[in-house]
Amino acid sequence: MNRYFFGILTITSLLFAACEKDERETPACIWNKITAFDTTYNCEEAKVDKYTFQGETVYVFDPGVCSQADMASEVLNQDCESIGFLGGLIGNQTINGENFSNAHFEETIWTK
Repeated sequence: MNRYFFGILTITSLLFAACEKDERETPACIWNKITAFDTTYNCEEAKVDKYTFQGETVYVFDPGVCSQADMASEVLNQDCESIGFLGGLIGNQTINGENFSNAHFEETIWTK
């Protein structure tokens, strides 16, 4: 009976672990910024996407467009340093002299 119970427990644990997002991959400072971002922007479309750009992982904080279509999306590096803004009133698409369309989308790490 104990062997059966531990087998079921092990399988259940593995299934839950496979479904959970591994937050350890995302720096704690990014999660802190997300907490602040969540309280600042009320648009249901708000999200944070993870990209690879210019050889490093970057995070795009997209506030959505529910109230102001000219809101810019801030781009932060792994050290939580702002490296630029995308969109906005002028529709900027350049970060560090390179078009952000060259970035490789990894995943959405947070949505409102």
